[in-house]
Order: sequence, then C-alpha cells, then structure tokens
Amino acid sequence: MPITVKIGEAKARLSELIAKVEAGEEVVIARGHEPVARLAPLDVERRAVIKKTIEDIRAFRARAKPVTVDELIAWKHEGHRY
Repeated sequence: MPITVKIGEAKARLSELIAKVEAGEEVVIARGHEPVARLAPLDVERRAVIKKTIEDIRAFRARAKPVTVDELIAWKHEGHRY
C-alpha cells in the first residue's frame, strides 16, 4: 500500500521519501486530498536501457566534430524563404 503525503510534506521530506522508493515502496503526492503524482522505483530493465542510451549518446557526442558558428546560423535559417 503506497504512502500518501501532501506536497509541502513531500518537499520537506524528499530525501527520506526517495530512500523509501529505493527500498521498493511507492509514495503518492497529494494536493489537499487529491492525488497528483506518484514516486515509484524504476524497474531494473528500464534502468539498464536508460543507462545504455545515455552511454550511446555520450559516445556519439565524443566522436562528433565541433560545430562552427557559421554552421549554426546556416541551420537556423535552413528552409527559410525570404
């Protein structure tokens, strides 16, 4: 059963709530009595996919050549009709 806290309490106890989520619990954040958000642990497979994607992006950026100011300006105006 998830823990429910109000927004103000969530702000004050965020580190504690994140620790509970890391331990496998769910936390529902409510505005008044109306639930508006849920903190839940990421599943392990999804975490692995996210980590791999970040590594792929970093590797691509490391291989990419620097972009010049002239290239940026050209891209900004690409396709414009004056």
